Amino acid sequence: MEQKTGKLKTLWQLFSNMFLISSFTFGGGFVIVNFMKRRFVDELHWIDENEMMDMVSLGQSSPGAIAVNAANLLGWRMAGFPGMLAAVLGTALPPMLILLVISTFYNAFAQNRYVAFALRGMQAGVAAIIMDVACNLLGKLFKDGSILRIGLMAAAFAATFFFGVNPAILLGIAILIGIGLTFFGKEAGPSAS
Repeated sequence: MEQKTGKLKTLWQLFSNMFLISSFTFGGGFVIVNFMKRRFVDELHWIDENEMMDMVSLGQSSPGAIAVNAANLLGWRMAGFPGMLAAVLGTALPPMLILLVISTFYNAFAQNRYVAFALRGMQAGVAAIIMDVACNLLGKLFKDGSILRIGLMAAAFAATFFFGVNPAILLGIAILIGIGLTFFGKEAGPSAS
């Protein structure tokens, strides 16, 4: 009975935390991922930072929204299939409800200048949160001291920013490099196992 109560508590925590995070974050997946990290890594200590980074990587490289994919992986990790359903439902329900309300009252929202001002203000906040996520990920990368990862990151940035290379091509190259390192060699740097 205690085990069932514990599992129900975990499912409720997954659903309610993801519902709250998804309800009050604007700006897409990376913003939600930042709040997921703070809640599930820093506060609840359910997973460590490396697991969160792995979930974000898998969530980004899988089809679909990164927030839903990361919630999917977190839910599966914490409580299997029921956990996955709870986390995904908690993540997807708020945007669906918000879109339902907005579409119902679209004309009133579209012509309201205060709503337009609020949305412009949120853009600045979203940019700051995305920069926070990028700086945290970058700091972790330099802290680990992996020369290969730092070099790959710099090369991917240069290829995208200066040469306009499609990110899908870079993702494919990164996958091939990861497979090659897994099967044929070890990564250079202190984070190699």
